[in-house]
Amino acid sequence: MNLVVVLVMFLFCGLTLAEESPADTETTLSGYHHYVLGLQGQLGAINKKLGALENRLKETENHIEDQKRKEGYRVVFSASADGGGRIGPFKTDTTLVYNKVITNIGSAYNQHTGIFTAPVRGVYYFSFFYHAGGEYIVFLSLMKNNELVGTTSDHSSSFDTADNGGNAVFVQLQQGDHVFVRMRSNSHIWATHRFTTFNGFLVSPS
Repeated sequence: MNLVVVLVMFLFCGLTLAEESPADTETTLSGYHHYVLGLQGQLGAINKKLGALENRLKETENHIEDQKRKEGYRVVFSASADGGGRIGPFKTDTTLVYNKVITNIGSAYNQHTGIFTAPVRGVYYFSFFYHAGGEYIVFLSLMKNNELVGTTSDHSSSFDTADNGGNAVFVQLQQGDHVFVRMRSNSHIWATHRFTTFNGFLVSPS
């Protein structure tokens, strides 16, 4: 019952009770007073429960929106190194730039720097492959920031004129982590016909 309605009834009853005896009026007023106090207590309890339900509903809505946002991320890229021939050997370690983008959904791979930047926290899959001549060594490292997470290599050979190799890993990344392929000093790869590629995709956001 609305508290305003209760008060109106209380006033109406008070006018009616004015015609009754003082003792009866006092007893009746006391009863209505306790009744109103009881209603106020019940309304207070109901408001408290409604507040708790509203908070839980808001938390649930935020959780659902967060899940939708995470599930909405689609991150897939594939790029090849295409320089028209051999890249390297160099005197220092070098980040390989895979300059020809095949796929870059989510725009997380930078074809100018060769660096992939994680747009969201989660588990990612990366693979990298190379083609190279046999006259120089090949040594490629997949790096997560400054941490080594995968390697592929081959030694030089005077009778083996071509080499192919690669590796693949699953990596847990935080938002903003960088992943790239580093070519060790004095090594090389062959950059033509999309033999040498760098690929990755988001497996599961977390």
